[in-house]
Amino acid sequence: MSREPELLGAGALQRLQRILAARGMNPQNLPDAPADAEPYTPLALLEARLPPRYWTARADHPDVLAWTRDVIARSEAPNPGARRQITTGPSLLMAGVTGAGKTHQAYGAVRALAEAGLVLRWRATTAADLYADLRPRPGHDTERELETVSRYPLLILDDLGAAKASEWVEEITYRLINRRYNLMLPTLVTTNLAMRDLRDQLGDRVASRLAEMTTRVTFEPVDRRRQPHVV
Repeated sequence: MSREPELLGAGALQRLQRILAARGMNPQNLPDAPADAEPYTPLALLEARLPPRYWTARADHPDVLAWTRDVIARSEAPNPGARRQITTGPSLLMAGVTGAGKTHQAYGAVRALAEAGLVLRWRATTAADLYADLRPRPGHDTERELETVSRYPLLILDDLGAAKASEWVEEITYRLINRRYNLMLPTLVTTNLAMRDLRDQLGDRVASRLAEMTTRVTFEPVDRRRQPHVV
């Protein structure tokens, strides 16, 4: 089932205004757009949601750039004259030590898609934060939340395997990965673990699907955070 792209709500608008202010721009002084023009570009919408640390992130890893080109090539416009959007596409599994630049490359890849003009519906979360959101609690529909995350056209799943292993964690991860596997939705997965360790942590079913649905990218074992002047 096709879904409409997200609009810029009040919260995102406030974030965009803060970004412009931080860059020395006053949104109040910008010229008014024509009444029939779209108020914000895909890139502006993206920047309103990027974490401040990754405002300037750009992908430069050859395998990550190849992934962005593939996703762009497979994008489609829902109707004539509309902007292209992600329908299905490949996934990446970026593995490497802590601080190797995996998350930076993931956000940079999303920026590349926005710069190409794609309308993006995307979400970024660490695996640990996702599990926290999905833990059963009164007044929270965790099944609906899992369904929503499973169907985002693009998902960044950061630090897979970093959370404490349990049967519940394995089950939730399997349900998420299996749904995205079946829907062939692009997923950017980062992990510090080797595939054999992911298998031990999350089970054969998760590891098998990740092995088939993703291209594996191994980063050099260098912690960029410990190097001066490196983001």
